[in-house]
Amino acid sequence: MGNVYVFDHPLIQHKMTYIRDKNTGTKEFRELVNEVAALMAYEITRDMPLEEITVETPVAKAKCKVLSGKKLGLVPILRAGLGMVDGILELIPAAKVGHIGLYRDPETLEPVQYYAKMPSDIGERDLIVIDPMLATGGSASEAIRMIKEMGARNIKLMCLIAAPEGIERVQKDHDDVDIFVAAVDEKLDEKSYIIPGLGDAGDRLFGTR
Repeated sequence: MGNVYVFDHPLIQHKMTYIRDKNTGTKEFRELVNEVAALMAYEITRDMPLEEITVETPVAKAKCKVLSGKKLGLVPILRAGLGMVDGILELIPAAKVGHIGLYRDPETLEPVQYYAKMPSDIGERDLIVIDPMLATGGSASEAIRMIKEMGARNIKLMCLIAAPEGIERVQKDHDDVDIFVAAVDEKLDEKSYIIPGLGDAGDRLFGTR
């Protein structure tokens, strides 16, 4: 069973308060989401392997650590997942970015794919699937299934807020995927919105309704 990591870092929790606030405007909301994504990425990448090299400082030679060549890929689920990508790329500019487009059928509530484009070397990369809101878990689970079919082997899921129902769904469908979230909320309402949540992440990121 994949693990669930809930970040309790004070900076993340502080920024999440303003992300949730309905009075936070689009510009500030977007900036805060990117900041939280960067802070989360710092923790998510903690287990990336290192190797030792020698460099020359202005004073002497020094043995130092660098990333050992393990490649990283980011896979935002369109469109809201885009709002977290730039914050991660500021830390890890060499990461490649794939995209998956899904929408939820209004009658069945099941995800429907409309776009998918991945790095050609997807099987060689550690992938982080990005979806700000893990509600029913349907879209995230489908996205993970799709990239597994494309050859992905090492996958993590990164979300701002998750409902217990979404966590349960992803764990049931993909017991090899760890889930990283800034908060686990109470429940879903009758329209499958997370309570208390933050509203529609895509609308708030892009100023739409």
